[in-house]
Amino acid sequence: MTPPLSRRNFIRNTATVGAALPFISPTMLFSNQKRAKIRMGFIGTGERGRSQLTVALLRDDVEVVAICDVDNAVLQKAEDMITKSGGKKPVRFGGDGEAYHKMLEMDNLDAVYIATPWVWHVLMAVAAMKAGKAVALEVSGATDIEECWDLVNAQEETGVPLMFMENVCYRRDVMAVLNMVRDDLFGEMVHLEGGYQHDLRAVKLNDGKSAYGQGVEFGENGYSESKWRTTHSVHRNAELYPTHGLGPVATAINLNRGNRMAYLTSMSSKSRGLHDYVVNHPKGGKDHPNAKVDFKLGDVVTTMIKTVNGETINLTHDTNLPRPYSLGFRFQGTKGLWMDINKSLYVEGQGRAHQWQSDKEMMEKYDHPLWKKYGEKASGAGHGGMDFFVFHAFIEALKRDAPMPIDVYDGAAWMAVTALSEQSILQGGEPVQFPDFTRGRWINRKPIFALDDSY
Repeated sequence: MTPPLSRRNFIRNTATVGAALPFISPTMLFSNQKRAKIRMGFIGTGERGRSQLTVALLRDDVEVVAICDVDNAVLQKAEDMITKSGGKKPVRFGGDGEAYHKMLEMDNLDAVYIATPWVWHVLMAVAAMKAGKAVALEVSGATDIEECWDLVNAQEETGVPLMFMENVCYRRDVMAVLNMVRDDLFGEMVHLEGGYQHDLRAVKLNDGKSAYGQGVEFGENGYSESKWRTTHSVHRNAELYPTHGLGPVATAINLNRGNRMAYLTSMSSKSRGLHDYVVNHPKGGKDHPNAKVDFKLGDVVTTMIKTVNGETINLTHDTNLPRPYSLGFRFQGTKGLWMDINKSLYVEGQGRAHQWQSDKEMMEKYDHPLWKKYGEKASGAGHGGMDFFVFHAFIEALKRDAPMPIDVYDGAAWMAVTALSEQSILQGGEPVQFPDFTRGRWINRKPIFALDDSY
């Protein structure tokens, strides 16, 4: 039985990513001074990076001073966005996968936003923290547990702020449900569900015309995410993208703040979706080279997590079969539950017994103060406004020298699900223990997420 790929082996074996990170000495300690404007750099200016660059350029308390990418075409697109918005021409770093080191040497740089392929995330975040630059880290799963500890250790050693940019935590309905949970509408939490259930076949395998094209190419012949994301489906069988489903339920049951994940067990279905997509596509066929690829990723990966406080969490990863989009949320307690698939809730003693009721009235009643305050500003941001809120939280915490609402311990624990699920699947669904990345501090850490109505 082949063991899970380590981070270093994955990087070595993947043609579209570079070499491992050399040790970087810190050039400065992060300043604790409160500041009116944050000078930012963007590492990764592809589809995701430019989406959040749009959010940054709308703020008068952010100045984008530098951009970095290995692809000169997307680097130019980012530069054009900045100058057309009235900003100064940013310093550009490109040419190879190590160019970001030069960016991190800049004195007039306070923070970086990392939106690169997944295998680079921790390498770059660690380097940035050691260089004294605050980090906004895009989401991904971990390649191995060592990488999670690298992230935690670097933050603890340097004291440099890091926020894990899980935007779904700020989805409007999810934040309203968080208010319902905190108001005891559902009673004591018992069981929660979430996942990443999103047909990504055309994103992963396309013809280069757009990120959502309809071809069957990936790797060097692919476009955008298909250059690197599909490689994970070829080599790994795991809950590859856990944090969209896990983040919102984690805030509801205070994981890492009086509660934590104890262990998980995972299993996967057979793998058929990507192969069938290639074979049956007009630009593919049974003789297409990609029809011979052995995709390791099961089409549906199911992960069950047990917390030390007794709740269960069910995560589902389902990206390679035809289906509508859904994150499949379910928040269930001793008095009732909410599910997003049918936008319904049930509260014992309210409405008709044993019958769902629409969540519309409760969504209005429990609408989060952040959405009431900033909803209009968020309307133009990506992912239904969620991108505004996660970016706003990072910038405001940084300006105030306040704790990050989604911090390095959250990021490490949520990312760890990928590596642990891979191990569990290889062991036939055996339970695998979660490391305690807080080193025991979870017992006394207090909830802070979305408790301040300004960020």
